[in-house]
Amino acid sequence: MAEFDLTQRMIPYLDRHMALPLLGHLTDVEPPIFPAASLLAAQYELVKKTNMVDYAQQLFETINPGAEAPADLASRREEVAAKNTSLAAAAEQVLDVISKPEVAGQLKQDKDQNLIWLKENYQLTPESILTLYHYGQFQYTYGDYAGASQYLYHFLVLSTDPDLNLSAHWGKLSSDILSGSWDEALKGVNEIKDLIDSRSGSAFAVNTRSMAEGGTPSSASSTAAGQGGDLAQLQARSWLLHWSLFVYFNHPDGLPLLLELFLSPAYLSTLRTSCPHLLRYLVFAVIVTHRLPPSPRVPGQKRSDPLRDVVRAIEGESYQYEDPLTQFITRLHTEFDFEGAQESLSAAEKVVANDFFLTSGDGKPELFLENARYLISETYCKIHQRVDINDLSARLNLTREEGEKWIVTLIRDTRLEGKIDLNANMLHITRPYASQPPSQSILTTTRDLAESAQTMSWAMQQRGQSTGGAGRGGGRGGGARGRKQEGEEGQAIEAK
Repeated sequence: MAEFDLTQRMIPYLDRHMALPLLGHLTDVEPPIFPAASLLAAQYELVKKTNMVDYAQQLFETINPGAEAPADLASRREEVAAKNTSLAAAAEQVLDVISKPEVAGQLKQDKDQNLIWLKENYQLTPESILTLYHYGQFQYTYGDYAGASQYLYHFLVLSTDPDLNLSAHWGKLSSDILSGSWDEALKGVNEIKDLIDSRSGSAFAVNTRSMAEGGTPSSASSTAAGQGGDLAQLQARSWLLHWSLFVYFNHPDGLPLLLELFLSPAYLSTLRTSCPHLLRYLVFAVIVTHRLPPSPRVPGQKRSDPLRDVVRAIEGESYQYEDPLTQFITRLHTEFDFEGAQESLSAAEKVVANDFFLTSGDGKPELFLENARYLISETYCKIHQRVDINDLSARLNLTREEGEKWIVTLIRDTRLEGKIDLNANMLHITRPYASQPPSQSILTTTRDLAESAQTMSWAMQQRGQSTGGAGRGGGRGGGARGRKQEGEEGQAIEAK
């Protein structure tokens, strides 16, 4: 399963704190995919550049039993404690003021007016407001994610600096994800999406490289003037697609929202351009939600079946990414290779069991397997009129009794017109076009189209002749009247 693990592909798009859960998950996978020593070493490399000094020392002692910890860890512990004390004192002074009910009641939508009012009445300056940002960022670096989210939220309420606001949005989203506040994290995803799509100034131009290297919300700085544009927007969208996986696979309404975001034109283009490995999660989401009714808690949710869009995307990107989940969709809906789809489903079941995101939530792997079998049987019955129940059960890895129950459920759910012959152990499917074969229907439709085209062509020709002959008709009519008049004059002369 190591060849299908996406951790190494995804870490460059994640903050170092968000990469730790993925590595921790790999240490718990049975049977192991990677050596435990390598995973611990990777975790230590991530942690030692943060302020989680105790955790770094614990990892070092696990990797090097009996060895003395680096001397800089002890000195850094003292520095972190001292800096935390000073930042906490400055931030608490600001928080005590803005937490007062009379102050909260006076704050308006206009942030500039709020800052003027706070300075006049409570001597709070933009520099003092900035301490909320610094303390929230510092709390994030040593692992107090809930506290970091709280202070960054208050900073966003008051700050007018667009660059720092963007950094605070990314930092708050990461803090909410790591603290498990999924409703707040979902709001954060939507807010950052609006900033990216608005393209207002430098709001969407996130320097994702510095964020990956620094590993803290404060390093999510906006790109300098002249370095933004479409490439920066593409990078920001790539990051948001990866970060949103944490939210969508843990929120109750996450998978329908994942489909809505990932299949939107801008983000589907981003996925296909810079991160096609995310097709795995798109396939998983579309299969799990295949039979789910639209959720009333998801406004604007698409009611049409998104499976066709997913199949088209997989076909276009199969040359640069493929795994058992994408193979399953391709073999089933493009090649109609049911044996190959069954093999891919067996391999996909192992991939799902080892993937960090696909095992999140309750019952999603089981629902994936059930709906994948449903797709196989649904597609198989669409192209056959007589189905051997034993054969279909074998394709679904079911016993004969389980296969019969599955067929009954399929007929009920899809309203398929069919009858089960228990003696022959066959399912006979009645098509709505049984009175007219499909070939005859195609011939009839083609003939009708040809006749319609000929009728339109004849009508256009007649209209052209009548329009063009109007002027000529006047001349011919005038000549006839002249000849008639000449004949009458000749008859009169002869009579005389």
